Amino acid sequence: MKLYSFFNSSTSYRVRIALALKGLEYDYQGINIRVGEQRSHHYSELNPSKGVPVLEGDDGFSLSQSLAIISYLDDICPEPRLVPAEPKLKARVLEVASAIAADMHPINNLRVLGYLTKELDVSDEQKRDWYRHWVAEGFTALEERLARHGYGDFCFGETPTLADVCLVPQVANAQRFGCDLSAYPRIMAVYEHCCRQAAFQQAEPSRQPDFAA
Repeated sequence: MKLYSFFNSSTSYRVRIALALKGLEYDYQGINIRVGEQRSHHYSELNPSKGVPVLEGDDGFSLSQSLAIISYLDDICPEPRLVPAEPKLKARVLEVASAIAADMHPINNLRVLGYLTKELDVSDEQKRDWYRHWVAEGFTALEERLARHGYGDFCFGETPTLADVCLVPQVANAQRFGCDLSAYPRIMAVYEHCCRQAAFQQAEPSRQPDFAA
């Protein structure tokens, strides 16, 4: 398999965590989305959305969108399963993952932040305010969800799920933007526990071949 990834992309980070948890080997192909490599003809043929990640199988099968990729990995390599089979637990995991992947991430990703500054001419400080506002909105709701329904060292129990796979990159990005996360003790406890696990460490941005400070 080959993973087209950018070291600081939270969606790529999710897939790297999933691959590491499942012990799957892959070739890493860095795509620098900061300088527009995702818009090249070759890459846009591979992914018309011009984003990362893309997972390409040895049989030529390729797939974009991190949650679709992780669902596919669960099907071809079920252990450890990241989306549980038990209906209520599965629903809770998907609830948290969707809150991050559908509500929080899309309005704070690089394309949106770039549009704010380049097209709408907002200042860097206004951009940071935008980012921090939506992080606070999302994490306040997520903290309440985990306080009501979460348990164990991970979001749900003693083994990682898709909820943790989505949570860790989102917290890492929030830290990078200087967000105050002290109001979210449950989120931070899960994050810190995950960061002590080998698979999560293997997927960290700083450990990727295309890492640049």
